[in-house]
Amino acid sequence: MNRTVYLNGEYLPEDEAKVSIFDRGFLMADAVYEVVSVLDGKLLEFSGHIKRLERSLGELDMAKPKNFDNLLDIHRTLVARNNVQEGGVYLQITRGVADRDFVYPKDAEPTLVMFTQERPIIESPAAKTGMRIISTEDLRWGRRDIKTVQLLYPSMAKMMAKAAGVDDAWLVEDGFVTEGTSNNAYIVKDGKIITRSLSHDILHGITRASVLRYAAEAQMIVEERNFTIEEAQSADEAFITSASAFVTPVIEVDGAKLGGGTPGPVAGRLREIYIEESRKAGI
Repeated sequence: MNRTVYLNGEYLPEDEAKVSIFDRGFLMADAVYEVVSVLDGKLLEFSGHIKRLERSLGELDMAKPKNFDNLLDIHRTLVARNNVQEGGVYLQITRGVADRDFVYPKDAEPTLVMFTQERPIIESPAAKTGMRIISTEDLRWGRRDIKTVQLLYPSMAKMMAKAAGVDDAWLVEDGFVTEGTSNNAYIVKDGKIITRSLSHDILHGITRASVLRYAAEAQMIVEERNFTIEEAQSADEAFITSASAFVTPVIEVDGAKLGGGTPGPVAGRLREIYIEESRKAGI
């Protein structure tokens, strides 16, 4: 496969796109990103992702790239050129190119990279069978609300999960679950959905916001508070949300099976609602 990608104003074959070795995204992980899901060839939750992207840039005092106002057109062009029906569009903005220095430059031109990825979402195996997870200490930096490309520790945690023969890991800090390696985490107890409240400790998930809104509209009770792994192990069910996974059930936490080891009804219903509403709102 030779996808068309976007780099600093140009649509290029992927094997022709090059970024400088002095780009601060490469040298310092001085970059932010977003992933917009594609379903039926349409973009999901685009405005929410762009709003969060602007916030991330602002928190890092990073300039917008020249074509920032054309991001919707660029997304649509990449989806069309690569004929993506289901998957996502990855976008990364770095502070730009400068000689290596801890003090970042004020006048560098930001680098904008975008590409598509095809993957099954609706027929995701994990959505049908549920995910098994382990817990591990949360050793990431403190500003998890900024969606940076500093993903080494989440990658390490995913590899820990793989080595343990399970699907993913939930990260734990001060005795409480923060989130998954690349998703927000939830448990369900006595019909109540419990998830950590927003702060610097977790990513302010776009899918999270929509799912909690749909849950409230469906008369489900939502409680935003910290919870422990022990609480999760005694929950009726659990699930995660993310742009690429939508709502995906969790059936096992550190070896303890939830709901008899099968996906629960709350996660199933929320996934149905999310897919239905997303299909209506896709652009």
